Amino acid sequence: MDRQKWLEWTGVGTAILYSMLIALNIGAEFIGFLLLFLSAGLIGLWAHFGKHRGIMLLQLFYASAGLIGMFRWF
Repeated sequence: MDRQKWLEWTGVGTAILYSMLIALNIGAEFIGFLLLFLSAGLIGLWAHFGKHRGIMLLQLFYASAGLIGMFRWF
């Protein structure tokens, strides 16, 4: 698997885990927001390498939401 595929699918996987942890409401919100931040970074890198500027900008906002969530739950 090449680097771009790995960034894309690892980012997607962490985003799925993040959304499930938040939706299940089991007290794992901090871990969920950490996964959101990680996912945004991975997909942001994928977008950068693939020159997907709109997706890269969106990931910056997702990363900031992840940081805000971690600070509020910590």
